[in-house]
Amino acid sequence: MSNYLVVDASLWVARLIAQDAFHELSRQWLDAQRAQGVQFVSPTLLLVEVAAAISRRTGNSELAKKAVEALQALPDLRLVEMDQSVVQAAVDAGADLGVRGADAVYIAVAQQLSLPLATLDNDQRERASRVVEIWEFSE
Repeated sequence: MSNYLVVDASLWVARLIAQDAFHELSRQWLDAQRAQGVQFVSPTLLLVEVAAAISRRTGNSELAKKAVEALQALPDLRLVEMDQSVVQAAVDAGADLGVRGADAVYIAVAQQLSLPLATLDNDQRERASRVVEIWEFSE
């Protein structure tokens, strides 16, 4: 059976923006995971975060929308709806760990599904490591 991994927006945004400092790292890392049969999991919030980050950084709303369409078309990306149980788990993670709101949602999904979390965000990685496995990758 394939492995599953919760991937936050930082990795996807870095992968999608060629000028990002972590573009090559994220591209190689995500491609390597795919080659090993890893299935990516993210909350639906990912789509909003990616659109906003790409639009903000590039000033191009059409590019942002196309990036989201590309993510939605990925066969190895499963989007998890933010139902009441995810929201409550995110509330608890945000309060208990002192993380940003969006980070709490990714942590909650990883907790609920008992999956590791991959992120480029050092603060999220450090705080989340108290409650979920953190997927390590070399830079």
